Amino acid sequence: MAGAKTESEFEQFAARAAPALFVLLWSTGFIGTKYVLSGSEPLTYLMVRMIFVVALMAIIVAIWRPKWPDAKGFAHSAVAGLLVHGFYLAGTAIAIYHSVPAGLSALIPGLQPILTSTLANRWLGERVTPLQWTGLLLGFAGTILVLHSRNMSGDVGWGWFATGVALVSITLGTLYQKRYCTRIDWRTGNLIQFVAAGLLYALGAFAFESRAIHWTAEFILALAWLTVVLSIGSIGLLYWLIRHSAATSVASLFYLVPATTAFMAYVLFGEKLDIVSIAGMAICAAAVLLVNRPVKTEVSPGS
Repeated sequence: MAGAKTESEFEQFAARAAPALFVLLWSTGFIGTKYVLSGSEPLTYLMVRMIFVVALMAIIVAIWRPKWPDAKGFAHSAVAGLLVHGFYLAGTAIAIYHSVPAGLSALIPGLQPILTSTLANRWLGERVTPLQWTGLLLGFAGTILVLHSRNMSGDVGWGWFATGVALVSITLGTLYQKRYCTRIDWRTGNLIQFVAAGLLYALGAFAFESRAIHWTAEFILALAWLTVVLSIGSIGLLYWLIRHSAATSVASLFYLVPATTAFMAYVLFGEKLDIVSIAGMAICAAAVLLVNRPVKTEVSPGS
């Protein structure tokens, strides 16, 4: 009895800690990408990253031998992989590679909750309450405040286009995963997704890049972090959250990513973090609380 109670308490703690851990890990992706691109072009780095990720997932699948999806599930996993990993990571990496600040690359995908809530309302049948809409709009305002003074220089055209692709991709990918892939074992599903994304990166790298890599210590450490912690850890956590939460609630967590990324950039790179940015972080946090507030359902007297 005591053992069951302890296990239940641990599960409750894990459920409460998972969103915060996800935001922290996901935010490091933008910082890690800035480091790793010092040694490689974006699609080449992503191709190498996926080679290692696929190898790790293949080992996991070989050890635990989970059930493989049927042909339809296989196809759904491949599409989700191209959206959640392929175009999203490519858009982010290309933007940072073209000297777009990490803040900008985090800002545009950070608008995902607005787009997700609109599509989820129509595609998944999830009801978005007026209070949640208020939270979503607050999150949008907070995101703008966090990055109000960020340098938007660089190859602006490619930067806006690439981050726009990342926004649409991660939004559609989250919804697609929620609708079609929740019954697929995460181990086999992720392996299929990573293979699909890796093939996309390989095609792009061989078509558009020189594929030169400088194996510096900075590159290797950043690549290891992005491979193990981001692709295995945070993606697994994201899919766990998608399985256990509404799409709008999961998407609202992305509002905290630009603020967290801005703070990390302040610590690591000395980027500006003023009082307006700090206020924006507080607004983002309040927005997430509103969006994730439980919806009270009214029960009719005759039910």
